[in-house]
Amino acid sequence: MLASSRLAGIFLSLLILTPTVFCTEGVAGAPPTGPVAARAADGGGALPNPILFVTQTPVPYDFATIGSVFANQGGGLVEAARGGDLYLRYPNGTLRNLTQEAGYGTTGFQGSGAIAVRNPSVDFSGTKAVFSMVVGAPTQQFQTGTYFWQLYEVTGLGSGQTAAITKVAHQPGNANNVMPIYASDGRILFVSDRPRSGEAHLYPQLDEYESTATNTGLWSLNPATGELKLLEHSPSGLFHPTLDRYGRVIFTRWDHLQRDQQADTDVLSGDTYGTFNYASEAAGAAALPVRDEVYPEPRPARQDLLAGTNLEGHTFNHFFPWQISQDGTGEETLNHIGRHELHGYFNRALNDDGNLSEFIAETSGRHNPNELENLLQIREDVLAAGTYLGIEAPEFTSHASGQVVALAAPPGLSADQISVSYLTHPATGTTVPDGQNPPPEHTGHYREPLPLADGRVVVAHTTETHGVRNLGSRSNPQPNYRFRLKLLTNGPDGYLRAGTALTAGINKTLSYWDPDVLVSYSGEMWELDPVEVRARPVPPQPKPALPAQEAGVFLAQGVAPRTLSKDLASRGLALLSVRNGTFRDHADRQQPFNLKVPGGVQTLGAGGTIYAIGHLQLFQGDQIRGLGGTVNPRPGRRVLAQVLHDAAALGANPPDPGGPAGSTAVALDGSVAAFVPARRALSWQLVSPTGTPVVRERYWLGFQPGELRACDGCHGVNSTNQAGGPAATNAPQALQQLLQHWKAQTGAIFSDGFESGDLAGWVVGP
Repeated sequence: MLASSRLAGIFLSLLILTPTVFCTEGVAGAPPTGPVAARAADGGGALPNPILFVTQTPVPYDFATIGSVFANQGGGLVEAARGGDLYLRYPNGTLRNLTQEAGYGTTGFQGSGAIAVRNPSVDFSGTKAVFSMVVGAPTQQFQTGTYFWQLYEVTGLGSGQTAAITKVAHQPGNANNVMPIYASDGRILFVSDRPRSGEAHLYPQLDEYESTATNTGLWSLNPATGELKLLEHSPSGLFHPTLDRYGRVIFTRWDHLQRDQQADTDVLSGDTYGTFNYASEAAGAAALPVRDEVYPEPRPARQDLLAGTNLEGHTFNHFFPWQISQDGTGEETLNHIGRHELHGYFNRALNDDGNLSEFIAETSGRHNPNELENLLQIREDVLAAGTYLGIEAPEFTSHASGQVVALAAPPGLSADQISVSYLTHPATGTTVPDGQNPPPEHTGHYREPLPLADGRVVVAHTTETHGVRNLGSRSNPQPNYRFRLKLLTNGPDGYLRAGTALTAGINKTLSYWDPDVLVSYSGEMWELDPVEVRARPVPPQPKPALPAQEAGVFLAQGVAPRTLSKDLASRGLALLSVRNGTFRDHADRQQPFNLKVPGGVQTLGAGGTIYAIGHLQLFQGDQIRGLGGTVNPRPGRRVLAQVLHDAAALGANPPDPGGPAGSTAVALDGSVAAFVPARRALSWQLVSPTGTPVVRERYWLGFQPGELRACDGCHGVNSTNQAGGPAATNAPQALQQLLQHWKAQTGAIFSDGFESGDLAGWVVGP
């Protein structure tokens, strides 16, 4: 089913636009080829359009600060030192300080009027931009305060105009709102740490790795009406959304669905972190003296839990590209890409089945030769639709800077046909250990690649090759990382490297309280977050779609999709439909793939053990893990997977006799269908008729209210399934049964019927 080592292919089909596929393939360790590399050869000359960017007072630390890979949303002085500005560079090199023009910011001492700026994004007309700014700093020693990043818009970008900056109306006030972009209909999509349900006692959400405050996902705001929606709930954080030409919202998400390592440390090494469970997400929920977890399987460190089982132990941690529609529906990894296409190694799930093996990229026979662990700061190539540039960087030590890479993934291109191209040398994706000299091919570290309209690429670059260090003191920091905006150019080894700088350097002298120490800095500011100021076509907003098999079931049952969608939306629910849960992608040999439904279908990829599946058990992400002990716990909570207990979902689904709690039955044709809660991270596992887990989902997935989402099968099929056949094409019996149950339960009269040609507003997809 959907349990997989990648995202199981449950997704709402999009209108397929026929793209030109621009390959950027390269051989591991060899210079890059393809149009991106060729066009970037010119490192000089005037730029085609103005560049909007920010300056940032250099930060000497790389954990939970503005430059970090994760937990980078904080607005405090340690996280984001004050003193930066919003700048505009014209093609002739002229600079404008837009925040200064509009009356924001200050030089010298950074007090109540101090600012920091980040993440500008230009609208489709090229006449305005939205960005994030935090205002204020302590005015005297030992003074503390709470500061939040908020969204602002700037106009007056044309030559001879005067900049005007206004705060975006109706945004969450007591939250950090960062990384905004414009949607096709004028809404602003942004990342925020606002609690998923808005309840203050759940602030902040703590990530699944370090239990550090993180953002909660992607949000949508209509500034005119104040309509605020959570489009994607991410338990560990979501970063740098961008809107591609097909209307897809592309972003990096931190995927870390594993058990709590802080809790494991508490068990194995004493009560270090004080982990515990709250009885529920409610404000007055009791703090319980337990730290139970039910999903997924234990981490390898918990040999006490693994002893006597056939489980290898499960770890999961990477930053992968994801996509959703602009209304938040259809969430999946970009083109369904996953570990089998990108990673170098990961372990099998069970140790007693000879069919299951470790994944080793070199012997897998996959199409993509170049490994990728993390893909950060994604931007679409202007001249190659569906080609995306990004940064491969380590989680720590480099301010999220590393190697520039690219991959072509236009809609319709199968994940197992996508290749990664290394644009800068692979050495640039690593940090050199202290005391060692860098190899000659290491040309520094790169951030935020920006493809320009003329094909060249701007990057934020530092010549530093080692890890982050403070060469000064706390009161007089001298960070070793200095980011400057530069054009990429060809190097003598055939790889791209930093060339011409866009500015002569922007210097500032400033000081601020932090809060007991007066910090002083004088020198070059970081130059970050470049974006090209130009008009561009407004991307489409594809209609929701139903695959033909599921559309046929709706038609046969006399249920208009929009009728069901409206009813589910009113109850905060969505539909999940799986065509054949015995199907798995051919590449996934790490979880059981010989699957059968007793008395029904089976799909076998080899001889040996066959696993019976009878139920799909659902889990919901509840923010119930506390830290710091039950007496005086820390603020905020971590998400834990809990057996589905959402009252609306349980009340809407038919009973599943013999199944475990929170489950729905697998039909004889292998299909599964259930109503699930919306706007909350979910996961699931296929279990045997007696409730023993067989295959587990490896990701958190989300749904929007009223969303109707269908997939072909387990670990959705890319090219072929485990038996060498195509994706499932059956009309799912489980969906038929669920619709019958819904009609009997609601007694609905389907007066809106079907509209000729488009199935009541839905585009019928393949």
